[in-house]
Amino acid sequence: MIDEDPLAAPELDVPVIPSKVVAIGLNYLDHIRETGAERPQAPLVFTKFPSSLLADGGCIVADASLTERIDWEVELAVVIGRRARRILVDAALDHVFGYTVGNDVSARDVQFSDGQWVRGKSFDTFCPLGPVVVTADEIGDPQGLGLRTRVNGETVQDSSTREMLFGVAELISFCSHSFTLEPGDVLLTGTPWGCGEFATPRRSLQPGDVVETEIDGIGTLRNPVVAA
Repeated sequence: MIDEDPLAAPELDVPVIPSKVVAIGLNYLDHIRETGAERPQAPLVFTKFPSSLLADGGCIVADASLTERIDWEVELAVVIGRRARRILVDAALDHVFGYTVGNDVSARDVQFSDGQWVRGKSFDTFCPLGPVVVTADEIGDPQGLGLRTRVNGETVQDSSTREMLFGVAELISFCSHSFTLEPGDVLLTGTPWGCGEFATPRRSLQPGDVVETEIDGIGTLRNPVVAA
């Protein structure tokens, strides 16, 4: 009998261990509309520490001493396969090894009060990745993928990578002109509409919730939420 309790699993492995996790904010047109934010003129880049990585089945830890407003964000995660430095847009996808599902878990109260996003995005367990990496040749065009989030079985995000303001190739090129992307690095490409923070009424993840983030052609990443 297989024990499906994630807390009973002694080791859970993410499908890739990056030297850095680069993330992009406000990159979906439907998400920009729901937040009421201005449309960025260039990609909005931040980072999540690799120590925040979490595998499929691992538990997102809700530490009430740090945050009371934990949000979900399904994202297409790009895994870099070749060293990328000052890459042109037309050649950018040649540097992709594959794709996986990411959940840019965010402590919204910390994110907004700090005035920058790194701490509120980088708490331990706040970067679930998985369940697998699908190679680029199997995906083809990354700008036509459906992606969605379910919380306790309820669909809360349902969109397509067609809604990206800056596509995968543009993001790789832009980032590579500022810093080198190394093989194994992960690029989180933004989230669509449906985040709990911008719902009416506002909704935050609580211990006992189960979050499923899913992208067509890749799979479903499932993570329960537990108290610290």
